[in-house]
Amino acid sequence: MLARERRAIARAISEIENGSAEGEALSRQLARQCGRARVVGVTGPPGAGKSTLVAALAKALVAQGRSVAVVAVDPSSPLTGGALLGDRIRMSDVQGHDGVYIRSLASRGHPGGVSRATGRVAALLDAAGFDVVLIETVGAGQSEVDIAKIAPTRLVVCPPGLGDDVQALKAGILEIADAFVVNKADLEGAERTAQELIATLALQMGAKRPVFSTVATSGRGVDALAGWLLEREAALAA
Repeated sequence: MLARERRAIARAISEIENGSAEGEALSRQLARQCGRARVVGVTGPPGAGKSTLVAALAKALVAQGRSVAVVAVDPSSPLTGGALLGDRIRMSDVQGHDGVYIRSLASRGHPGGVSRATGRVAALLDAAGFDVVLIETVGAGQSEVDIAKIAPTRLVVCPPGLGDDVQALKAGILEIADAFVVNKADLEGAERTAQELIATLALQMGAKRPVFSTVATSGRGVDALAGWLLEREAALAA
């Protein structure tokens, strides 16, 4: 597994997600081998295009020589408790890409946009040797602040036309964001949303945080975002 053998990783994640004794023992064992990967949380409201952006970001990072693991936290099926796998379907174009590993986790009703196992799964992927671990949260709104406990770097993805909802971001997500991404920047209202974010940040936080504009479906602006992430993670590691 430490050589990024996919079947071994998949089995280990299942044990951790199911809370088995083997999974618990594995988590304790791997805790001593963590700390090299850069863990990035990607959160934001539904409809912002998080999955498409994460897939495009993974491609950009691989192009710069990094290996990437994606943890996509999906809503749970009310019947089975398993992940609905919507995120994984939207990331199908990078599913078999060399250097990219994708795994969906069911939220299993856990609040905060992540599942109980998310942090331990990220640690496992870190120990397995991936350079970057991208964690996409469910996308349920303001409650998604648990990602701050797992990912040292957090991106908040916003759709164009957020309007008055920009002000509502101060309720929680604003405080945890290291950068904002206005995705679908080719749509009407994107530039205004970016300007409103910049103004809100200056007013509420008194600190500058970057606001990126991307079109994830075409890749526009994604290289700049990937470059910023790598620069930030290098600075954090220094």
